[in-house]
Amino acid sequence: MMKRILLFVFGLTCMTLSAQNIQYTKVDSIVVMKLLQDALKLDKDNNLIIHFSHQLLDIPYVAKTLEVNKSEQLIVNLRQLDCTTFVENVMALTLCANNGKTSFEDFCKYLRLIRYRKGVVSYPTRLHYFTEWIEDNTQMNFVKEIQQPDSVFTQVQTLAINFMSTHSNLYPMLADNPLMIKDIEITEENLTGRQFRYIPKEEISNTDAMRNAIQDGDIIAITTKKKGLDTSHIGFAIWHLDGLHLINASQIHKKVVEEPMTLYDYMQKHPSQKGIRIVRWIKDSTYSSPCVFDVGFRN
Repeated sequence: MMKRILLFVFGLTCMTLSAQNIQYTKVDSIVVMKLLQDALKLDKDNNLIIHFSHQLLDIPYVAKTLEVNKSEQLIVNLRQLDCTTFVENVMALTLCANNGKTSFEDFCKYLRLIRYRKGVVSYPTRLHYFTEWIEDNTQMNFVKEIQQPDSVFTQVQTLAINFMSTHSNLYPMLADNPLMIKDIEITEENLTGRQFRYIPKEEISNTDAMRNAIQDGDIIAITTKKKGLDTSHIGFAIWHLDGLHLINASQIHKKVVEEPMTLYDYMQKHPSQKGIRIVRWIKDSTYSSPCVFDVGFRN
Protein backbone atom coordinates (compact mmCIF):
# COMPACT_ATOMS: atom_id res chain seq x y z
CA MET A 1 0.00 0.00 0.00
CA MET A 2 2.71 2.49 0.97
CA LYS A 3 4.71 1.71 -2.18
CA ARG A 4 1.67 2.50 -4.33
CA ILE A 5 1.15 5.79 -2.50
CA LEU A 6 4.77 6.82 -3.00
CA LEU A 7 4.67 6.05 -6.73
CA PHE A 8 1.54 8.16 -7.08
CA VAL A 9 2.52 11.23 -5.08
CA PHE A 10 6.12 12.03 -5.94
CA GLY A 11 4.88 14.90 -8.13
CA LEU A 12 3.36 16.79 -5.19
CA THR A 13 5.10 19.78 -3.62
CA CYS A 14 6.55 19.15 -0.19
CA MET A 15 5.45 21.53 2.55
CA THR A 16 8.23 22.76 4.82
CA LEU A 17 8.22 23.87 8.44
CA SER A 18 10.34 26.72 9.70
CA ALA A 19 10.90 25.24 13.16
CA GLN A 20 14.32 23.72 13.71
CA ASN A 21 13.35 20.88 16.03
CA ILE A 22 11.28 18.84 13.55
CA GLN A 23 13.10 16.07 11.69
CA TYR A 24 11.47 14.58 8.60
CA THR A 25 12.06 13.82 4.93
CA LYS A 26 10.21 15.00 1.83
CA VAL A 27 8.83 11.49 1.45
CA ASP A 28 7.31 11.62 4.94
CA SER A 29 5.50 14.91 4.29
CA ILE A 30 4.23 13.77 0.89
CA VAL A 31 2.90 10.50 2.28
CA VAL A 32 1.13 12.25 5.15
CA MET A 33 -0.58 14.73 2.84
CA LYS A 34 -1.61 12.02 0.39
CA LEU A 35 -3.09 9.86 3.16
CA LEU A 36 -5.03 12.80 4.59
CA GLN A 37 -6.28 13.97 1.19
CA ASP A 38 -7.50 10.46 0.37
CA ALA A 39 -9.23 10.25 3.75
CA LEU A 40 -11.53 13.11 2.73
CA LYS A 41 -13.19 10.69 0.31
CA LEU A 42 -14.01 8.09 2.99
CA ASP A 43 -17.53 7.42 4.18
CA LYS A 44 -18.21 9.20 7.47
CA ASP A 45 -18.81 5.85 9.19
CA ASN A 46 -15.42 4.48 8.16
CA ASN A 47 -13.24 3.32 11.07
CA LEU A 48 -10.32 5.73 10.67
CA ILE A 49 -8.01 3.84 13.03
CA ILE A 50 -8.40 0.63 11.04
CA HIS A 51 -8.18 2.50 7.74
CA PHE A 52 -4.87 4.19 8.54
CA SER A 53 -3.48 1.05 10.19
CA HIS A 54 -4.07 -0.81 6.94
CA GLN A 55 -2.46 2.00 4.93
CA LEU A 56 0.75 1.47 6.91
CA LEU A 57 0.90 -2.33 6.52
CA ASP A 58 4.28 -3.72 5.43
CA ILE A 59 6.31 -0.70 6.55
CA PRO A 60 9.54 -2.10 8.03
CA TYR A 61 9.87 -2.53 11.78
CA VAL A 62 12.87 -0.61 13.09
CA ALA A 63 13.52 -0.08 16.79
CA LYS A 64 14.65 3.16 18.44
CA THR A 65 13.91 5.51 15.53
CA LEU A 66 13.43 8.32 18.08
CA GLU A 67 16.89 7.77 19.62
CA VAL A 68 19.02 9.15 16.77
CA ASN A 69 19.80 12.72 17.90
CA LYS A 70 21.91 14.34 20.61
CA SER A 71 19.04 16.68 21.49
CA GLU A 72 15.33 15.90 21.42
CA GLN A 73 13.45 16.69 18.21
CA LEU A 74 9.99 15.89 16.95
CA ILE A 75 10.78 13.04 14.55
CA VAL A 76 8.39 12.21 11.73
CA ASN A 77 9.32 8.88 10.17
CA LEU A 78 6.69 6.85 8.34
CA ARG A 79 9.37 4.79 6.57
CA GLN A 80 10.36 2.87 9.71
CA LEU A 81 8.08 2.11 12.65
CA ASP A 82 8.16 0.41 16.03
CA CYS A 83 5.06 -0.53 17.99
CA THR A 84 4.76 2.87 19.70
CA THR A 85 5.52 5.11 16.71
CA PHE A 86 3.08 3.03 14.63
CA VAL A 87 0.28 3.74 17.11
CA GLU A 88 1.26 7.41 17.42
CA ASN A 89 1.32 8.00 13.66
CA VAL A 90 -2.03 6.28 13.17
CA MET A 91 -3.50 8.38 15.97
CA ALA A 92 -2.14 11.63 14.48
CA LEU A 93 -3.53 10.75 11.04
CA THR A 94 -6.87 9.84 12.59
CA LEU A 95 -7.17 13.07 14.57
CA CYS A 96 -6.32 15.11 11.48
CA ALA A 97 -8.83 13.28 9.29
CA ASN A 98 -11.55 13.41 11.93
CA ASN A 99 -11.15 17.19 12.12
CA GLY A 100 -10.83 17.78 8.38
CA LYS A 101 -7.12 18.63 8.52
CA THR A 102 -4.91 17.80 5.53
CA SER A 103 -1.68 19.76 6.10
CA PHE A 104 1.64 18.34 7.23
CA GLU A 105 1.79 21.09 9.86
CA ASP A 106 -1.45 19.87 11.44
CA PHE A 107 -0.17 16.31 11.44
CA CYS A 108 3.00 17.44 13.24
CA LYS A 109 0.92 19.36 15.77
CA TYR A 110 -1.11 16.28 16.68
CA LEU A 111 1.94 14.02 16.72
CA ARG A 112 3.68 16.42 19.12
CA LEU A 113 0.66 16.49 21.43
CA ILE A 114 0.32 12.70 21.32
CA ARG A 115 4.00 11.92 21.95
CA TYR A 116 4.97 14.55 24.54
CA ARG A 117 3.53 15.61 27.87
CA LYS A 118 1.29 18.61 27.09
CA GLY A 119 3.05 18.81 23.72
CA VAL A 120 6.39 19.97 25.16
CA VAL A 121 9.28 18.58 23.09
CA SER A 122 12.05 17.36 25.39
CA TYR A 123 13.40 13.96 26.34
CA PRO A 124 12.05 13.96 29.94
CA THR A 125 8.58 15.02 28.70
CA ARG A 126 8.38 12.32 26.05
CA LEU A 127 5.74 9.85 27.21
CA HIS A 128 8.09 6.88 27.60
CA TYR A 129 5.81 4.74 29.78
CA PHE A 130 2.53 3.88 28.10
CA THR A 131 0.53 4.45 31.28
CA GLU A 132 1.63 8.08 31.25
CA TRP A 133 0.91 8.19 27.50
CA ILE A 134 -2.67 7.10 28.27
CA GLU A 135 -3.02 9.66 31.05
CA ASP A 136 -1.74 12.59 29.00
CA ASN A 137 -3.75 11.69 25.90
CA THR A 138 -6.82 11.29 28.10
CA GLN A 139 -6.30 14.83 29.40
CA MET A 140 -6.13 15.99 25.78
CA ASN A 141 -9.50 14.24 25.26
CA PHE A 142 -7.96 12.05 22.56
CA VAL A 143 -8.51 8.68 24.28
CA LYS A 144 -10.01 7.01 27.33
CA GLU A 145 -9.02 3.77 29.04
CA ILE A 146 -11.76 1.19 29.43
CA GLN A 147 -12.01 0.21 33.10
CA GLN A 148 -15.17 -1.83 33.72
CA PRO A 149 -15.05 -3.62 37.09
CA ASP A 150 -18.05 -5.88 36.42
CA SER A 151 -16.97 -7.26 33.07
CA VAL A 152 -14.10 -9.08 31.37
CA PHE A 153 -11.52 -6.85 33.13
CA THR A 154 -11.11 -9.31 35.96
CA GLN A 155 -7.56 -8.56 37.17
CA VAL A 156 -5.84 -5.48 38.59
CA GLN A 157 -2.34 -4.32 37.68
CA THR A 158 -0.46 -2.45 40.42
CA LEU A 159 2.41 -0.49 38.94
CA ALA A 160 5.99 -0.59 40.25
CA ILE A 161 7.86 1.51 37.70
CA ASN A 162 11.63 2.05 37.61
CA PHE A 163 13.02 0.39 34.47
CA MET A 164 14.43 3.46 32.73
CA SER A 165 16.16 4.92 35.78
CA THR A 166 17.65 1.55 36.76
CA HIS A 167 18.72 0.74 33.18
CA SER A 168 19.83 4.20 32.06
CA ASN A 169 22.75 2.69 30.13
CA LEU A 170 20.21 1.31 27.62
CA TYR A 171 19.01 4.82 26.74
CA PRO A 172 21.59 6.93 24.85
CA MET A 173 20.08 10.25 25.95
CA LEU A 174 20.22 9.26 29.63
CA ALA A 175 23.70 7.82 29.27
CA ASP A 176 24.91 11.11 27.79
CA ASN A 177 22.85 13.31 30.12
CA PRO A 178 22.74 11.65 33.56
CA LEU A 179 21.07 14.71 35.12
CA MET A 180 17.92 13.77 33.18
CA ILE A 181 17.60 10.57 35.19
CA LYS A 182 16.11 12.52 38.09
CA ASP A 183 13.31 13.77 35.82
CA ILE A 184 12.61 10.20 34.76
CA GLU A 185 12.61 9.08 38.40
CA ILE A 186 9.96 11.68 39.22
CA THR A 187 7.74 10.28 36.47
CA GLU A 188 8.31 6.72 37.71
CA GLU A 189 7.47 7.67 41.29
CA ASN A 190 4.29 9.33 40.09
CA LEU A 191 3.19 6.18 38.28
CA THR A 192 4.18 3.67 40.96
CA GLY A 193 1.29 2.39 43.04
CA ARG A 194 -1.41 3.17 40.51
CA GLN A 195 -3.86 0.40 39.70
CA PHE A 196 -5.58 -0.51 36.44
CA ARG A 197 -7.95 -3.27 35.44
CA TYR A 198 -6.92 -5.63 32.66
CA ILE A 199 -8.02 -8.80 30.88
CA PRO A 200 -5.76 -11.80 31.66
CA LYS A 201 -4.44 -13.42 28.50
CA GLU A 202 -5.93 -16.78 29.50
CA GLU A 203 -9.39 -15.19 29.45
CA ILE A 204 -9.25 -13.56 26.00
CA SER A 205 -12.04 -15.27 24.08
CA ASN A 206 -14.39 -14.93 21.12
CA THR A 207 -17.51 -14.18 23.17
CA ASP A 208 -20.22 -11.53 23.12
CA ALA A 209 -18.90 -10.11 26.40
CA MET A 210 -15.40 -9.75 24.97
CA ARG A 211 -16.69 -8.25 21.70
CA ASN A 212 -18.74 -5.75 23.70
CA ALA A 213 -15.71 -4.76 25.77
CA ILE A 214 -13.23 -4.39 22.89
CA GLN A 215 -13.99 -2.58 19.63
CA ASP A 216 -12.18 -2.55 16.29
CA GLY A 217 -9.52 0.14 16.49
CA ASP A 218 -9.07 0.07 20.26
CA ILE A 219 -5.46 0.30 21.41
CA ILE A 220 -4.34 -2.95 23.01
CA ALA A 221 -1.63 -2.39 25.63
CA ILE A 222 -0.03 -5.68 26.64
CA THR A 223 0.90 -5.84 30.32
CA THR A 224 4.13 -7.51 31.30
CA LYS A 225 5.86 -9.45 34.04
CA LYS A 226 9.13 -7.63 33.32
CA LYS A 227 10.26 -5.84 36.45
CA GLY A 228 9.95 -2.07 36.39
CA LEU A 229 7.65 -1.85 33.35
CA ASP A 230 3.91 -1.39 32.87
CA THR A 231 3.49 -2.60 29.28
CA SER A 232 5.75 -4.28 26.74
CA HIS A 233 3.89 -3.97 23.42
CA ILE A 234 0.98 -2.09 21.84
CA GLY A 235 -1.15 -2.29 18.71
CA PHE A 236 -4.73 -2.02 17.50
CA ALA A 237 -7.60 -4.45 17.96
CA ILE A 238 -9.44 -5.97 15.02
CA TRP A 239 -12.04 -8.72 15.19
CA HIS A 240 -12.10 -11.65 12.75
CA LEU A 241 -14.58 -14.51 12.66
CA ASP A 242 -12.17 -16.65 14.69
CA GLY A 243 -11.59 -14.01 17.38
CA LEU A 244 -9.54 -10.97 18.32
CA HIS A 245 -6.41 -10.11 16.31
CA LEU A 246 -3.68 -7.47 16.63
CA ILE A 247 -2.48 -4.92 14.05
CA ASN A 248 1.03 -3.98 15.10
CA ALA A 249 4.56 -3.09 14.13
CA SER A 250 6.02 -6.52 14.72
CA GLN A 251 9.60 -7.23 15.68
CA ILE A 252 8.95 -10.87 14.78
CA HIS A 253 7.62 -10.20 11.27
CA LYS A 254 9.99 -7.23 10.80
CA LYS A 255 7.14 -5.03 9.53
CA VAL A 256 3.65 -3.72 10.27
CA VAL A 257 1.24 -6.65 10.06
CA GLU A 258 -2.23 -7.78 10.93
CA GLU A 259 -1.31 -10.84 12.98
CA PRO A 260 -2.55 -14.03 11.29
CA MET A 261 -3.07 -15.81 14.61
CA THR A 262 -5.57 -14.70 17.22
CA LEU A 263 -4.35 -12.50 20.05
CA TYR A 264 -5.02 -15.36 22.45
CA ASP A 265 -2.68 -17.67 20.52
CA TYR A 266 -0.14 -14.88 20.03
CA MET A 267 0.09 -14.15 23.74
CA GLN A 268 0.44 -17.79 24.73
CA LYS A 269 3.76 -17.74 22.87
CA HIS A 270 5.08 -14.91 25.05
CA PRO A 271 5.47 -16.04 28.69
CA SER A 272 6.25 -12.54 30.01
CA GLN A 273 2.97 -11.14 28.72
CA LYS A 274 0.20 -11.10 31.35
CA GLY A 275 -2.87 -9.55 29.76
CA ILE A 276 -4.29 -6.54 27.98
CA ARG A 277 -5.43 -3.04 28.87
CA ILE A 278 -7.80 -1.36 26.43
CA VAL A 279 -7.66 2.28 25.34
CA ARG A 280 -10.28 3.79 23.02
CA TRP A 281 -10.01 6.74 20.68
CA ILE A 282 -12.68 9.36 21.36
CA LYS A 283 -14.30 9.90 17.96
CA ASP A 284 -15.78 13.33 18.72
CA SER A 285 -12.43 14.53 20.06
CA THR A 286 -11.38 18.04 19.10
CA TYR A 287 -8.34 19.99 20.22
CA SER A 288 -7.45 23.53 19.22
CA SER A 289 -3.88 24.66 19.75
CA PRO A 290 -1.48 26.91 17.84
CA CYS A 291 1.02 24.97 15.73
CA VAL A 292 3.95 25.91 17.98
CA PHE A 293 6.92 23.59 18.25
CA ASP A 294 8.69 24.68 21.38
CA VAL A 295 11.41 22.87 23.26
CA GLY A 296 10.73 24.32 26.70
CA PHE A 297 7.59 24.30 28.80
CA ARG A 298 4.56 26.25 27.66
CA ASN A 299 2.66 28.53 30.01
